[in-house]
Amino acid sequence: MKFLLIFTAFLLSAATAHAQSVIFGAGYADFSDSNGEDQAIFSLEYQHSPFHQATRFSAGWGAALTVDVDGDTHIGAGLIGVYSFSDRWFAELSVMPGYYNASNDNNDLGGSFQIRSLLGVGYNLNSGNAISLAVTHKSNASTESFNPGVNALFLRYHYGF
Repeated sequence: MKFLLIFTAFLLSAATAHAQSVIFGAGYADFSDSNGEDQAIFSLEYQHSPFHQATRFSAGWGAALTVDVDGDTHIGAGLIGVYSFSDRWFAELSVMPGYYNASNDNNDLGGSFQIRSLLGVGYNLNSGNAISLAVTHKSNASTESFNPGVNALFLRYHYGF
């Protein structure tokens, strides 16, 4: 719960800095360890205005919070890249190292340090918002001897402001 409060404070303070978007996601997590409990997962992500923009590519900073039905939680921050194929279609890639807390031993990923990587494809709506489909992977990048990882598929709604 402490991490949710910290993340909310981050979102509120960052929103005053002309944020680009807040992204709400829902999906399904598949734990690589056979003892893991696969289940529904939800995400809340903040993407700040890009610090670099080229013709089709932009890069910026962001933060993400994911929580599954069991209560497994990851909060991370890192780099986001977006490539625009057209006015409507885009691809997104991000890497966010952060803190992971397993709600039970079955969903242990080998330590509290986990890196979330994301690859997504999205579509910009007329309203200025967007929808996307994204795949994520969380892993400790073999910084621990136990490194099962977890993959998730998300349907996401990007609220731009």
